[in-house]
Amino acid sequence: MSYNQQCTAEYASRNNLPEFEGVFAKSPQLASPSTKRHRKLFPSLEEAIRTSGLRDGSTVSFHHAFREGDKVLMHVIKTLSDLGFKNLTIAPSSLLNCHDGLVEYIRSGVIAKIFTSGLRGELGEAVSKGLMDVPVQVHSHGGRVHLIQTGEISIDVAFLGVASSDEFGNANGSHGELSCGSLGYAKVDAAHARYVIAMAQELVDFPNYPASLSQDQVDAVVTVDEVGDPSLISVGAARLTKNPRDLLLARIAASVIEHSGSFKTGFSMQTGSGGAATATTIFLGEKMVEKNIKASFALGGVTGPIVDLLNKGMIGAIADVQSFDVTAAQSLRENAAHCEISANEYANSSSKGAYVDRVDVVLLSALEVDIDFNVNVLTGSDGVLRGASGGHCDVAAAANLTVIVTPLLRSRMPCVVEHVNTVVTPGSTVDVVVTDHGIAVNPNNQALEKRLRDAKLPVLSIEELKDLAISRAGKPEPIAYTDKIVAVVRYRDGSVMDVVRQVAR
Repeated sequence: MSYNQQCTAEYASRNNLPEFEGVFAKSPQLASPSTKRHRKLFPSLEEAIRTSGLRDGSTVSFHHAFREGDKVLMHVIKTLSDLGFKNLTIAPSSLLNCHDGLVEYIRSGVIAKIFTSGLRGELGEAVSKGLMDVPVQVHSHGGRVHLIQTGEISIDVAFLGVASSDEFGNANGSHGELSCGSLGYAKVDAAHARYVIAMAQELVDFPNYPASLSQDQVDAVVTVDEVGDPSLISVGAARLTKNPRDLLLARIAASVIEHSGSFKTGFSMQTGSGGAATATTIFLGEKMVEKNIKASFALGGVTGPIVDLLNKGMIGAIADVQSFDVTAAQSLRENAAHCEISANEYANSSSKGAYVDRVDVVLLSALEVDIDFNVNVLTGSDGVLRGASGGHCDVAAAANLTVIVTPLLRSRMPCVVEHVNTVVTPGSTVDVVVTDHGIAVNPNNQALEKRLRDAKLPVLSIEELKDLAISRAGKPEPIAYTDKIVAVVRYRDGSVMDVVRQVAR
């Protein structure tokens, strides 16, 4: 050993530093061209899982860009069950009707805990009836990022379905035969999970650009028979509506925005999901064209009508965290002014800057609104979990004008009530409630109320709307609950907003 080598070894030892052992000593996967290039491509999901270090009690995550067409989550959970895993925490960005099969895996002990922005269908009903020992943690989209960044949700393995990927993990949802559009929720998981598995139906040549998920984030790539069905993205909450009542609500809501004082060139907007909310975009767009009022940007779950306004030059840009239909997915692929953003960029209140902070007008749906303007988008009139927090409370808190649309009655049940079953969005962040029988303005916004009255719109008090609903449908019987808490509603900052108790059988 030379004197320099001796000094080197002594220095490394003295400073507790590793001594050089060879070019590939710490990275044997780079030792040959074959392993260097192809090391991430696994022949099966099972092999990728075995390599991931997943164990009982770990946390796995998923995104819901394919919405009701998602094929990844149930495939993965079945595989994990077949491999014998137990006591897992799942942290999907949301759960939909296509995930009803999770009930079986909760009962068998594969799944012990759930973090999600929403749940519904048979799963929501089973949870509401006491299926789980540990309450489901229901967060907003922005709140999910906050919980991940603070470590409360610590993702061990993220299983991320993509439209296309190369063998090195450059992946997206906008290119490929089965395009789902933006991977805004998956981007957060890829950035924070300990191990990331990209599941692709289409493997393409390297490099695959644009890369929503980058090669330096992805540990494994697996090809699967089915990653999702894009035709089922625009169903349920993301559907367009032909319902006359929804269309009436949309026309009234568009008029509220028109006369709100915020409707002027350069304004920004988000119109949310739900039949009436989506239809409002169309009617508001007609007013924009008629008055030549151009928006600076549109945000959020993006629909065809938003894309149409972009193509007409009435919107300067689209910031897309989730594409709600095939038209939006195609636009993201083809239009440079249509940009993909992560859920952190979208709505995380603890980020360095969220797009919701720049929104002037947001229009959102509701299951219930109460006389304090609190909004419920999670539980039905029977107390059962039937919806999602989504980005509701995130953008309501941040926007300059928050408009809630809801029918006065739904299935003969009042939607404007004394107290909502579950508070998801606090009333202090709501400016106006639009129903098919009148408009109520939060007393905190007297200037808005004056503008709407001056425009001859049907302004009533929220108490009058509540009384009108009860006069038409009668006062509902109180829901019978047990003391068991089945879900906890987390606000966007991680604090506990409300709880959902088990419905009595």
